[in-house]
Amino acid sequence: MTRVLVIVQNLPVPFDRRVWLECQALISDGHQVAVVCPKGSGDPAYEVISTAELYKYRPYAPGGSKLSFITEYAYSFLATAWLTLKARRSGRFGVVQACNPPDIFWPIALALRALDGTRFVFDHHDLCPELYESRFPDGPGLPYKVLRALERRTHRTADHVISTNESYRDVAVTRSGKSATDVTVVRTGPDPEQMRRGQPHPELRRGRRFLAAYIGVMGPQDGVDIVVRAADIVVHQFGRDDIAFTLIGSGDCFDELVAMRDELGLAGHVEFTGRAPDELVAQIMSTADVGLSPDPKNPLNDVSTMNKTMEYMAFELPVVAFDLRETRVSADDAAVYVTPNDVREYAATIVALMDDESARSQMAKLGRARVEQELAWSRQQHAYLGVYQDLIAVGQDKD
Repeated sequence: MTRVLVIVQNLPVPFDRRVWLECQALISDGHQVAVVCPKGSGDPAYEVISTAELYKYRPYAPGGSKLSFITEYAYSFLATAWLTLKARRSGRFGVVQACNPPDIFWPIALALRALDGTRFVFDHHDLCPELYESRFPDGPGLPYKVLRALERRTHRTADHVISTNESYRDVAVTRSGKSATDVTVVRTGPDPEQMRRGQPHPELRRGRRFLAAYIGVMGPQDGVDIVVRAADIVVHQFGRDDIAFTLIGSGDCFDELVAMRDELGLAGHVEFTGRAPDELVAQIMSTADVGLSPDPKNPLNDVSTMNKTMEYMAFELPVVAFDLRETRVSADDAAVYVTPNDVREYAATIVALMDDESARSQMAKLGRARVEQELAWSRQQHAYLGVYQDLIAVGQDKD
């Protein structure tokens, strides 16, 4: 049995669905798993869930400026290093897996490699240089160069890189010089057994005929403001009072988005749930008629896989999305693609899809079938576990 340490800074576990699916896959394959991550609301500093040991630190996010990111990441690095030492008291780690953002945990992997011969897997969730470009399009060039350097160092330190899609794999190979044989694509596929459309709950439509749903992070690059502005067009320009909007999730922009909704007079049409328990999420998704992927086109989003898009598909929801490269790869014919960043066209597409029951039904079937036949985590985890099996075998040969 190999002991595996999983490091993630962006979200708490098990709230981070991809990381939690990976942990469950490792446990089912006979490994012992420890996780270091930030706390969610009400989380204890230590708990055990499904045999996974979770070591959690209090998150610190001082704001959205460039300096605040440096402060946040420095704090996260130190907290992660301390909890890694604490977790190591129970035994050495055969493999450490670091998930980004940010690309700062390779020194911890180097230290464990020197101490215990620990192998290092980098699970590449986001392109941090493109994330910076997308948040600060007119920002200075030095932070971008630093982020590129950290990305390259992380890729080159890793024994193996796991990429969420082919675009990210190309970055590891062409931009960081990683050998193609040391990079494996493992998509973030939903679990179709857990994410399955159930009985609708009509009261969640709040007296309206249709429901459009959003689930996900609410940061500057996620385009949730586009949903609010599109809802304003739907209600106040198109005169459609029969469409309710429910937005699930939280993030840096949450308070600003709620304020925008109220300023636009949409309090009766747009509901923000905050982070919601799985039961409520399933009820909303089972009631909704359309799933919203409003990610605007920018250097990050165009090449990133949006988990929410595939979750909509699992719940048999047709998707309204901007025409992004990797979104087309994920959704194929289960989405309607809008001219990037055109809010009025996005609003018009929502209305048109609501009024076309036949199209919604066909797209729902195509999306669910694509999840079951190709994107499901059960089909992706074989490649994921194969990375570990190969690394552990190499390590045993060296021993």
